[in-house]
Amino acid sequence: MTSSRDSSLDTARGRDFWTLPPLILHPFSDSSGPSRLVESSRASLMLQGLLPQGELSVDELERRLLDGRYCELRMLFYVGRDLFRWLEQCQDYVDGHPHLRAAGYKFQSFAAYLVENPPARVVTKLKQWGVADYKAIFQRAIGLNCVLADAPARELLSTEFIRHYYRYADHMYLCRQHSTVYPDLPAADFDFDLFASGEYARMLEKEWEDS
Repeated sequence: MTSSRDSSLDTARGRDFWTLPPLILHPFSDSSGPSRLVESSRASLMLQGLLPQGELSVDELERRLLDGRYCELRMLFYVGRDLFRWLEQCQDYVDGHPHLRAAGYKFQSFAAYLVENPPARVVTKLKQWGVADYKAIFQRAIGLNCVLADAPARELLSTEFIRHYYRYADHMYLCRQHSTVYPDLPAADFDFDLFASGEYARMLEKEWEDS
């Protein structure tokens, strides 16, 4: 579903201003996720000698570190599913407008726009949600979905990959971006909204009640 604002002429700027479909993010963490992430961060600091190890063995610290990294990987994979859905919707949107279709915008155009130049109010909302490094999160979420069709069981992944998944994910994203030549999306000419899935559902319910 696209925004109620399809496209409009910004008379103040004297150019077309296009509103892309909203990006809707679903909850992606189970109840134990946050605690595992905290334990993993602490274990990493202990292994580096930056926090006292106490009575925990190196093997236990390694286990906690890997548990947290695998949890992070799964959460980013599901974020990436939402991002891929939005990227496909953006492609459908421009394909439906001859002027935009002629510009040759591709998956990579929208991905770069999302990671590098999202609207200011989207960045503000992400920070209100506690998402400071949204660039890394979006980039890695897209990268993982470039190669994984589903969230993999832990036993299918090597310890090396789990430990350093974020480096692999960064390179997967760059590999997809560099796989073709694409035009950049002019950020000043485009806009989109960001919603949590529950927030968006409530907004739709209100629109239906008011209609």
